Amino acid sequence: METSVRRATIYLDEVVHKALKIKAIETSRSISDIVNSAVKASLAEDAEDLAAFEDRANEPLLSYDEMVKRLKKDGRI
Repeated sequence: METSVRRATIYLDEVVHKALKIKAIETSRSISDIVNSAVKASLAEDAEDLAAFEDRANEPLLSYDEMVKRLKKDGRI
């Protein structure tokens, strides 16, 4: 599957940029490739979190006090 590539300008902290340059050299990858991979991983994690929220949307809500009582009963606190 061929994907199109779009150009974007981002501003990185000097230390982050230096670390990316070093990682790019050590891994024989471009900074763009490293950043793309990191962004994709972050977006995938967000999607997993949203799916988990949807799966649990119909669960009953517990008050803070009820949760503390359950944790104490189970010996977790």
